[in-house]
Amino acid sequence: MFMRAGTSRGPFFLLEDLPADPEVRDRVLLAAMGSPDPRQIDGLGGATTVTSKVAMVSPSERPGIDVDYRFAQVWLDKAIVDTAPSCGNMLAGVGPFAIERGLVAAEGDETRVRIFDVNTGSRIEAVVQTPGGVVTYAGDQRIDGVPGTGAPVVLSFSDVVGSKCGAMFPTGAVQEEIDGVVVSCVDVAMPMVIMRAGNLGISGYDPDEITGNALLMQRIEKIRLEAGRRMGLGNVAESVVPKVGILAPPRCGGVVYSCYLTPHHVHASHAVTGAICVACCVSIQETVASFVPRLPAEWATEPGADCVGTVRIEHPSGTIEVGLKAEGDGSELMIQRAGLILTARKVMDGRVFIPDQL
Repeated sequence: MFMRAGTSRGPFFLLEDLPADPEVRDRVLLAAMGSPDPRQIDGLGGATTVTSKVAMVSPSERPGIDVDYRFAQVWLDKAIVDTAPSCGNMLAGVGPFAIERGLVAAEGDETRVRIFDVNTGSRIEAVVQTPGGVVTYAGDQRIDGVPGTGAPVVLSFSDVVGSKCGAMFPTGAVQEEIDGVVVSCVDVAMPMVIMRAGNLGISGYDPDEITGNALLMQRIEKIRLEAGRRMGLGNVAESVVPKVGILAPPRCGGVVYSCYLTPHHVHASHAVTGAICVACCVSIQETVASFVPRLPAEWATEPGADCVGTVRIEHPSGTIEVGLKAEGDGSELMIQRAGLILTARKVMDGRVFIPDQL
């Protein structure tokens, strides 16, 4: 089933329909997407990182979970299928897909689908609109980066701290310096190395000033590689994690402006998991986001008290809002849940043909 999910797009497969051998499965996914080829002219890929994604869904045997979700980022120009990261945007399609494929029975006008993210170990509850027991994609919900409107898909994330590295600050430091640039290495929903645009000598608002500057991109990649090593991820030269976040002061009423790299291209809008990570970084004043003038009023609670706040993040296509439920204060902040509202649309349902010789 080919779906637009959040601000991403790609095929959704039942895991049982793919080869069990991971190496063979990767070759099948490369062929299906048309990689390696920057144009992806011979497959389903859309020649951008956000349209070269795959979701694999299966029934779950875990207590309290309906389906397991496996994500793969298929590289455009290399024969690489990266299953290290997850994708929160593609998660918006997992619930509808699971219902459409009969893995979860629709219940009333709204159906809750409990998802386990195999890539990160996090748990997600998706609330899908199912009037009359049928998934609907039509609605009035609008998200920046997608034309038109659709039915809301409410996602609530838990167990997101230390998704790959085991700790919010895997290096043990809230701030540190890499190649002369102060960064925060954070792992909440997505491992990221986050820095300020001003420290790179750019405004951070124009994607072209980043990707159009070869020397800057080389420097950012050097920082990312070293951050990956310090975060315990090893050599990340052929992995898309950690991702890169470049922060700047907000311009349109948000809390912060974030330019998200995927990592060798600028995301047209913003990754969901990356937005959760940036929101947490912003919520801890000791990080590189300490330039943020103030946090939302909801966060003005006594240290140690439960608090629920909404962090509005500006990005190249508009804004994305992350709701956080947390406990504690400062670097001791404990993130309990994170929530967002996205949309999804079923584009087509059918078969993709794979060449005999892989």
